Amino acid sequence: MSQHLPAGHPAVKPPKVGVLLSNLGTPDATDYWSMRRYLSEFLSDQRVIELPKILWQPLLQGIILSVRPQKSGANYKRIWDQEANDSPLRVIAKRQVAKLQTRLGESAVVAYGMRYGNPSLASGIAQLQEAGCTRILLAPLYPQYSATTVGTANDRAFETLMKMRWQPAIRTLPAYFEEPAYVKALAESIAEGVAKLDFTPDVILTSYHGMPITYLTNGDPYHCQCFKTTRLVREYLGWAPEKLKVTFQSRFGPSKWLQPYTDKTLMALPKEGKTKVAVVAPAFSVDCIETLEEIAITGEEEFIHAGGERYAYIPCLNDSDRGMDMLEAVIRKELMGWV
Repeated sequence: MSQHLPAGHPAVKPPKVGVLLSNLGTPDATDYWSMRRYLSEFLSDQRVIELPKILWQPLLQGIILSVRPQKSGANYKRIWDQEANDSPLRVIAKRQVAKLQTRLGESAVVAYGMRYGNPSLASGIAQLQEAGCTRILLAPLYPQYSATTVGTANDRAFETLMKMRWQPAIRTLPAYFEEPAYVKALAESIAEGVAKLDFTPDVILTSYHGMPITYLTNGDPYHCQCFKTTRLVREYLGWAPEKLKVTFQSRFGPSKWLQPYTDKTLMALPKEGKTKVAVVAPAFSVDCIETLEEIAITGEEEFIHAGGERYAYIPCLNDSDRGMDMLEAVIRKELMGWV
């Protein structure tokens, strides 16, 4: 290209295609101020907390952020990757980027960014633009769509684009919960995880991140997509309906959230004679605080305390070969016509 430029023209990089993987985010450390900064950004997002700022912010910046950072920091310490001195979410995200880059080769440049915390989505877009990317696929790694996850990630990316004089062409990754590659990968990972156990679960819970019921009634499709995900997996495996059940975790505040609740279900199962259970979290593409602490640690504690005997958490797809096969297939489909 350079031989066709007039004399003195700045160098022009060959146009490239970029892929920006994104996830929810993570604090930089487990101390009070790191946790406070992260939680303040997260809980100030009106896609997440749909309350008027004038009512919510005094409560958030006062009572909640005076107390919650210590509790959340203690939970993060239980799962913090000591070797990398980083959160598992960021550690695994880096591995996903490296592996996807190897798979895509020179056809695309892969980067990542977090909706909350570091590295930011803005820094990811800047990295891709610096590499010469004139077309970018925004890929929030949430199999099911929700305004609180995919919607807000795209919002933040678009906010960055609004400030750019020369914007790249943009595509966004749609929900991929019913993509055959995803259903196959998730189903086979569950079946393999169960086969490796030294006990047979009475029931397997597919635990999805919850949301207030009002978000569902206002039109968010997430609830339906969660139930369909579990149904598709169950049908793929040929399992009976009672073997694989849907629950919802991580509720916050006094309002009613999507039910049945994971924690209450775990505490009720032993009373029903179901003392052996396995749990998987299909709404998460990468293991994080909600899976490694809330489900794998606290969930087991609740279940055993309620009379349960055996408990297992089956990991997310993460950067496993099966997970990367799925991610490559989904990304390549959305890049058709570009690469």
